[in-house]
Amino acid sequence: MRVLLEIIMLVLNLYWWVAIIMIVMSWLLQFNVINYSNQFVATIWRIVDGLTKPVLDPIRRVVPSFGGLDISPIVLFIGIYALQRVIVLYLYPYAF
Repeated sequence: MRVLLEIIMLVLNLYWWVAIIMIVMSWLLQFNVINYSNQFVATIWRIVDGLTKPVLDPIRRVVPSFGGLDISPIVLFIGIYALQRVIVLYLYPYAF
């Protein structure tokens, strides 16, 4: 059981980093520091966007818009943190 919880924690940590990469890339693309004409950038963006879009889209539908500011990644980070704390505090001590 502990192995399963450790794998879940690892996946949550990796997803946290994927969300960070998505945020940084979106800023760099918006400020034209990097652009889609580079094949490597376009491929990385498609992968990162494909991984984060299914989770962020439902959050974006629920969270109100603040003009040009997208706070859905912040809600995602809070959700990941809360899930990790539930695992560490309530599930992990009672796993065999």
